[in-house]
Amino acid sequence: MAPVLDLRREYGRLLTSGAQLLLLGLGAQIDTPLGWTFCAGLFALVSLFAWMSTYRRARAIDDTPTSKIVSAAQGYAEVLGRGRPLTGEPLISPLRHVHCLWFRYLVERRRKDNWETESSGESDDSFIIDDGTGECLVDPAGADIQTAQKECWTEFDHRYTEWTLLHDERIYALGQFQTRNGVDLGVGRDEAMKAILAEWKQQPQELLRRFDLDGNGEFDMKEWELARAQARREAQRMEDEAAAAPAINTLRRPEDGRLYLISSLPPDKLSRRYRWWSFAHLAMFFGGLAGAVTAFRMAV
Repeated sequence: MAPVLDLRREYGRLLTSGAQLLLLGLGAQIDTPLGWTFCAGLFALVSLFAWMSTYRRARAIDDTPTSKIVSAAQGYAEVLGRGRPLTGEPLISPLRHVHCLWFRYLVERRRKDNWETESSGESDDSFIIDDGTGECLVDPAGADIQTAQKECWTEFDHRYTEWTLLHDERIYALGQFQTRNGVDLGVGRDEAMKAILAEWKQQPQELLRRFDLDGNGEFDMKEWELARAQARREAQRMEDEAAAAPAINTLRRPEDGRLYLISSLPPDKLSRRYRWWSFAHLAMFFGGLAGAVTAFRMAV
């Protein structure tokens, strides 16, 4: 489990949730024309960046067609299917103790009139999306995860919030799609041969028993070449087995910085949400700009 949330993602949340309110509060506290000029100008700047961020997200969702996993092109793609866990130990959320694909939690404690974060974190376990045509292994690291499952409750002076993606939920994901076969996932033949020989050297008596043809307890050049040839054959066998293994589809965070989104909300709802926020931030940008110009005129 990753104990610290992604800083870039948290910065994006700040832009779309609380920075403007903080600046308005600061302006009201200063309450001078120059103070309002500074705060309204920053308000407009923050709103402009927030508009650009939310608008790009809406465009990314709208402009990327949903692909069938079995025929998805390599590169930036979106998939939609049922979420399933990997085999092994089930993932259990820390607060509600439910079986899930992914969780994020936040524990806060009331101090005077404020809620202060006491602990937080999120899981980083991979899971599978199955759309009926194929399966895709999803790595949630670095993703902006929007979930319909959110629970919040208060006990005494503590407030608990938990977000989850549940088994068999319909999961939408937008990111870097790649199909990797067994050869891609394994090591090369030369590296495998070196690893085999290194492992044999850890058991010198067994190595002598197999390849010391004259029984003198030492390796000559011919015997060592015999051992290398056998290691090469075993490395070739491992490579052939890897090549015959089924391909694995993966989805991960794009290296070029494009949006990596995982959600249990449908893409049309996500797009509408981001577009609404983009219009709201654009309106706040013009409002902040007008307020800064007005306050500056009053100051001079």
